[in-house]
Amino acid sequence: MALMQLDLPYAEGADWLGQLRHFPWPMLLESGRVEVTGKQMAADEEASLGARFDIVVADPVARIIHRRPCTEVHVQQTVERSEEDPFTVIKRWLQPHAVPRVPDIPFAGGALGYFSYDLGRSIETLPEIAASEMPLPELLVGMYDWAIVVDHHLQRCQLVSHTRFISPRFLQDLHQQLLQKRQLPAAQPFQVHGDIRHNMDKAGYAQAFQQVKNYIRAGDCYQINLAQRLAVSVSGDAWQAYDQFRQLSKAPFMAYLQVDDGKGVPFEVLSMSPERFLQVTDNKVETRPIKGTRPRHADSLRDEQEAQSLANSAKDRAENLMIVDLLRNDIGKVCEVGSVKVDALFRLQRFTNVHHLVSIVRGVLANGYHALDLLRGCFPGGSITGAPKLRAMEIIEELEPHRRGIYCGSIGYIGFDGSMDTNIAIRTAVVCGQTMTFFAGGGVVADSDCDKEYQETLDKASQFLKLVAQCKT
Repeated sequence: MALMQLDLPYAEGADWLGQLRHFPWPMLLESGRVEVTGKQMAADEEASLGARFDIVVADPVARIIHRRPCTEVHVQQTVERSEEDPFTVIKRWLQPHAVPRVPDIPFAGGALGYFSYDLGRSIETLPEIAASEMPLPELLVGMYDWAIVVDHHLQRCQLVSHTRFISPRFLQDLHQQLLQKRQLPAAQPFQVHGDIRHNMDKAGYAQAFQQVKNYIRAGDCYQINLAQRLAVSVSGDAWQAYDQFRQLSKAPFMAYLQVDDGKGVPFEVLSMSPERFLQVTDNKVETRPIKGTRPRHADSLRDEQEAQSLANSAKDRAENLMIVDLLRNDIGKVCEVGSVKVDALFRLQRFTNVHHLVSIVRGVLANGYHALDLLRGCFPGGSITGAPKLRAMEIIEELEPHRRGIYCGSIGYIGFDGSMDTNIAIRTAVVCGQTMTFFAGGGVVADSDCDKEYQETLDKASQFLKLVAQCKT
């Protein structure tokens, strides 16, 4: 069936999300602008960086929720349960409804949601040591049959659908409702109460850091991504927190999810991720691992000095290269032999609060493989585990006090057309009950300095700390 495309007034995806929050499971994938040192960003590069499109969805036809070992599929008032691989369950919803890709429309229906870091337990056998204080689903995606797509390059906004599950009349009625712009109800102000609670103080971090060094010295691993968790008590509307967060920390792969856990517990995910995990377009695969960080400064001279220090750092380049090699191996599992290439190494990118080194690895999906096979084969992303990946995950479980949950997992979409785009869920807050949590970490290697690595976690959390300060009562 031909794609239905109904024009809407051009506006940011965040504005349209506000119009859809009364529907179940509204979600927003939002782009932001980044700087690429040394050249002006062309339109195709802008799209590749995630800075072109916003995608807004709501009211899924099915909700797929996985808690190991059970996967639930909620359709209207029914719930089907199985112990099948959750990636297989999603694929079974997508493949019978396959459609051709439409140019300039990244998503017109399919699966959209999150794949938590702890979903790795459904792929690999891992120890169970760290505490799980916020036991949210390990996987949560909606199957959506329509989307609002905002194209910032063409300055165009459309309501789109292949009408696989809904009727054309339903889409036309929804279009008319959106054109009328409903009056939004007043929201309860978002507020932070009390002080931030760190699950590792500096001494605790130093102890874990030293243990990582011991494992590296013993030959267990080459690099470990060590993270701390920040938690704070909150009240009010988390959408307001997202709106403030996005003003503080624009990034190319932002996301907001307003969902529930399938058992009646609502929660929200606020992601300001700078990092792409995996993209598939017409069977072309791309990943953009980030390794290497320096803080931004208001003073332009000092800011440039930090940027050049990062660009010239042998240590940070070595960290980046380790992860590039890991990802080349991961995507090579499902890509055509000889197609995996490193297209860029150590590209300096400037974000709101930090400089990063970003590399680009590309390949071509081999015949017989689906985007979900790629996602499963690479999950979780090597840039936020370390190398070798499985041993790194075992060490993370041993040394970090709390399970990561959504942090260092992935948020994104897999469309009926086989396209996929996902972020690494870093710079990501989760609001559940009266608590907001946020993790920040960094790669530790043989020559890492403890004080610098601890400070890097705070640099990465700096915009979250500003958000907390702004909202504190």
